[in-house]
Amino acid sequence: MLIRTSSPDVAPSEVTPENIYLRRRQILQGILAGGAVLLAGGNARASTLNTRKSAYSTTEAPNTRQQISSYNNFYEFGTDKSDPAERAGRFVAKPWAIKVDGEVHRPRTFDLDELLKLAPLEERIYRLRCVEGWSMVIPWVGYALATLIRQVEPATSAKFVEFTSVLRPAEMPGQHSAVLDWPYIEALRIDEAAHPLTLLAFGLYGETLPNQNGAPARIVVPWKYGFKSAKSIVRIRFTEKPSITSWMKAGPSEYGFFSNVNPMVDHPRWSQASERRIGEFFKRRTLMFNGYADQVGSMYAGLDLRKYF
Repeated sequence: MLIRTSSPDVAPSEVTPENIYLRRRQILQGILAGGAVLLAGGNARASTLNTRKSAYSTTEAPNTRQQISSYNNFYEFGTDKSDPAERAGRFVAKPWAIKVDGEVHRPRTFDLDELLKLAPLEERIYRLRCVEGWSMVIPWVGYALATLIRQVEPATSAKFVEFTSVLRPAEMPGQHSAVLDWPYIEALRIDEAAHPLTLLAFGLYGETLPNQNGAPARIVVPWKYGFKSAKSIVRIRFTEKPSITSWMKAGPSEYGFFSNVNPMVDHPRWSQASERRIGEFFKRRTLMFNGYADQVGSMYAGLDLRKYF
């Protein structure tokens, strides 16, 4: 985000970047025809997960499964919100493995079954805030990423954690475009990655993740803008220095390393002061740290959030 402020009274046309929403009518039609779209995305293979309730959940009502699975940012499948659901049917999410290495004492590669057995799965209902101005409430299924971090015993030199998404252009047609430098890379400070709210997610609404939502395993960081939560991850690497992430490469003045939800720091093309919850007509006020300030605000004490955006 550019470090500047502007009036929150922004025209509707400014809320959505023009280069992303050129096909917004088709997208909205796709949402209404959600049932057919879900099948196109491979959801017929979803299986039930055993979960328990989590104390970390918001009390807000979640969006519908249809909304969550038919309106997505997942550029590996395309830049339109309907592309992931329409194009993810060929993606193969099993078998799967995640390599965990770098500045750790016990580097290891985990297959999906091993990951699912590391801890009881919880349903965590989290707010999602997208940098483009829309939001959802999603009932994720997973456990704290800290559980996996403990398994590999990070060295004292490990200050950051890098996440790499899968590179499969034959199954992910968006990777044929030059919109980003593939594979997709995101990163967190190690204290952010180890925070109890940071989730290693395997499902939503009690079932395994649909392909278009990041199957079979993804990160969810609820106090940051959605692009920080890497999908379909195949590698977690612990590093001494921060990584240059995919969106930082693509737009360094628009996408900072931290990317915390901050209504007082604008994107250069639109205000972040308000958001439109999918399924609602009127906008609502955006909350600092997406409403998780009490839990995470202390991690940024003394940090200039306009400079480190």
